[in-house]
Amino acid sequence: MNQILIIYTGGTIGMMSDPVTKVLKPINFEQIMDNVPELERLNCKIKVHSFANIIDSSNMNPQVWSELAGLIKSNYDSVDGFVILHGSDTMAFSASALSFMLENLSKPVIFTGSQLPISAVRTDAKENLMTAIEIAKAKKNERSRVPEVCIYFDYKLFRGNRSFKYNSSKFEAFRSPNYPILAESGVHLRFSVNDIRQAAELPLEIHNELASDVAVLKLYPGISPKVVETILSSDVRGIIMETYGAGNTTTDAWFIDMLKSAIDSGKVILDISQCKVGTVELGRYETSKQLKDIGVANGYDMTFEAAVTKTMYLLGQYNDVKKINELLETDLRGELTVS
Repeated sequence: MNQILIIYTGGTIGMMSDPVTKVLKPINFEQIMDNVPELERLNCKIKVHSFANIIDSSNMNPQVWSELAGLIKSNYDSVDGFVILHGSDTMAFSASALSFMLENLSKPVIFTGSQLPISAVRTDAKENLMTAIEIAKAKKNERSRVPEVCIYFDYKLFRGNRSFKYNSSKFEAFRSPNYPILAESGVHLRFSVNDIRQAAELPLEIHNELASDVAVLKLYPGISPKVVETILSSDVRGIIMETYGAGNTTTDAWFIDMLKSAIDSGKVILDISQCKVGTVELGRYETSKQLKDIGVANGYDMTFEAAVTKTMYLLGQYNDVKKINELLETDLRGELTVS
């Protein structure tokens, strides 16, 4: 019988309305189990690890990601898959981070949660939890069907580092515009076999060294030199630059000169688009050719969440800027499509 480890970090799924104040407050996992008696009917053994201090996902940070990676490492040989209960607000960040931290993954790590508490009458929590477990234990020829870090929400399974939360008021909270869904739940679970990464044949490696000294430069018409200089001169090693369209920026000399000065000082600058669909194409337009020439890295079709966590991961592994830029533009865990 398959065995699944559920890691309960917190989130709306584990909330209950206080009868007096009506404010949502966290409950323990035993109370979650009480609301889902159907779990006993699943053909698998369930282990549970609850965080000592249940957290709101707005308080998620690299230290918690490291704890999650450690739990997966220590239980890796004894279970068939993992389900992580997590708040939806930063779920895509956590799933992206874990995808980079867990090298040579051959078992499912499924993040899920809900938009309504599990105690609510119309909750989406039960279906999300039940199906996430079904996916985590799914095998074919004794091999896991989805050996990836994923997000399961509202009948769809997404690659974690291709996803983002787009809606705070619908059950359909996540989207993955630049990559197909990996599975869909209906009367049957249907897996998109050709879109799922192959299981690694090497031992699992954990990379806990994440560098959080990353800043974000989001462009807008009329952005001032003072604003740009403040961000580029800050004490960080990596900068995510959110640009227009296919990676375009202003060609004003002051802007390009500031970028070049930051790069020459040893900073990594990664170009991703503000558009949710499409890819960065450095050099396609005059407004991005100079970026390529001065050493800005191409983020292609990475999500903001993947760009941030991948930069943290690479800055934690390497000091060589050239090496980091090379790997930023390389598909490591299915997070980007090189055009």
